[in-house]
Amino acid sequence: MGLRDDLDRFREVGEAKRQDLSEFIQYGDLGQSRPDEVKIPIKIVDLPEFVYDPRDQGGVGKGQGGTPDVGDPVGQPEPQPGDGDDDGDGDEPGEEGGEHEYYEMDPEEFAQELDEELGLDLEPKGKKVIEEKEGDFTDMTRTGPASTLDFERLFKEGLKRKLAMDFDGEYVEEALRVDGWGPAKVFEWARANHIPVSRPWIADAYESIPADERDRWSSIEEMEEHVDKESTAARIRREGVDEIPFRREDERYRYPEIIEEREKNVVVVNIRDVSGSMRQSKRELVERTFTPLDWYLTGKYDNAEFVYIAHDADAWEVEREEFFGIRSGGGTRISSAYELAAAVLEERYPWSEWNRYVFAAGDSENSSNDTEQNVIPLMEEIPANLHAYVETQPSGNAINATHAQEVESHFEGSDNVAVAYVQSPDDVVDAIYTILSTEANE
Repeated sequence: MGLRDDLDRFREVGEAKRQDLSEFIQYGDLGQSRPDEVKIPIKIVDLPEFVYDPRDQGGVGKGQGGTPDVGDPVGQPEPQPGDGDDDGDGDEPGEEGGEHEYYEMDPEEFAQELDEELGLDLEPKGKKVIEEKEGDFTDMTRTGPASTLDFERLFKEGLKRKLAMDFDGEYVEEALRVDGWGPAKVFEWARANHIPVSRPWIADAYESIPADERDRWSSIEEMEEHVDKESTAARIRREGVDEIPFRREDERYRYPEIIEEREKNVVVVNIRDVSGSMRQSKRELVERTFTPLDWYLTGKYDNAEFVYIAHDADAWEVEREEFFGIRSGGGTRISSAYELAAAVLEERYPWSEWNRYVFAAGDSENSSNDTEQNVIPLMEEIPANLHAYVETQPSGNAINATHAQEVESHFEGSDNVAVAYVQSPDDVVDAIYTILSTEANE
């Protein structure tokens, strides 16, 4: 088997593991896992091995005692445990269940696998500053100790000024030898030709030219025709640079970049409708959707905390152990849960220090006008990375189950509100993708 075969096999195994992950989310026993350890059943491929055929245990050969005589039957195996029911336990072959194999992963690995499965790459945001430290000397300031002076930058700024101020002095002096031209005329001509020469320089140069040489050229055109202007670059290559005009304003001092280490904190508020209409099949779909989301965000963030809110017409905070099993006989007012969520977040999880996710689920049944008048305004008022609502209706939408549609219609195009619909376990992975892709794209 070559390297390419090994790579193909590796890909097959990886794909199979991701298929196991999807099947586990949709149909597996989530209760076997803990918040810090996800146990995923996997398909095990038995490797080939050599075994002896029990029928070949007999035979003719030399030996002491028990050696068959001529004519005795040979080659018949002794009864073995598990052959038929000879062991006396009453079991027939195939009745015993095989041992299940599990792949155990922590939430961080679970998040990586789910990213791979769904094609996501959510980047957690750091909120609370826990440490400041000095990084590389990449920032600049106008003052500082001499040891941090950026001399390279100083030299470059001076060199740029040198090049900008340089001009061909001999060429300008020839203009002073044009008949009838004096310093004023030459200065005007130099400025028109973008020659950075000063009036005092021209005046001094004119004084140094003998009087009998000041009419060498009859016109400026004649001078320009016979005298070549040397470029600054050519002159520097020929003569070099004697001095660089440094200025105090060019000085810059390096100082270290201040790097803030931010802790990636997240609080996830899980809200569930526990009213009389939320029967067991609906509750199971909520658990199958919310539990992987909890694992995923635990794996993505340094510190994850969870708040569980149950509601019918009123809302109350519960522990995770009872969150998915509660069922009341009351009516439904979803806004009561958002009112409690807003109070909990304000008191314990300030937006400046915590990333926030508010996930709600139910069968979309709500009291009259509560969604439009109360829930939607509360969702707009609660700062969060992401708000999500998951509708669980195994039999399809009920006539009065309009909450999800109203939320989806109001927040259409929003980058921090997601609505997902789950009618069966087959829809769970797609619902999780809908929720997480909204945050990832944002």
